[in-house]
Amino acid sequence: MLLILYRKKSGSACFSLANVLHCDNPLKIEAEWIEEYKLTTGNFDITDVDLELVDKIPSETQMGKVYTRLILSTLQPEEDYIDGMIRVYNDEICNTIDNYNSSAYYEPSYVITRAYNNGGF
Repeated sequence: MLLILYRKKSGSACFSLANVLHCDNPLKIEAEWIEEYKLTTGNFDITDVDLELVDKIPSETQMGKVYTRLILSTLQPEEDYIDGMIRVYNDEICNTIDNYNSSAYYEPSYVITRAYNNGGF
């Protein structure tokens, strides 16, 4: 799934989901988001793993699929996708899923969803 930022005539930012590629340059969109939302570089290094435990770090696409499934499986009736995304990405479970020294990100979707609903693994 692709998340698209677009502008209404009022100037406010809106989000839309698309299952197809679009012609906007992803680096341009990235630069716009960094500027608009005042995003800064953090100090989290996903490559800082125990090489005895991890032989291959999952790709952005693989992790995107893990998070997409979690967002969709926990989406509340009153939420839109963006609200669900913000809720999930601000949950402590992300620290476990993003710790590639553990196997949490390899767990089946229903196990990750159950862990999220129960407050952790």
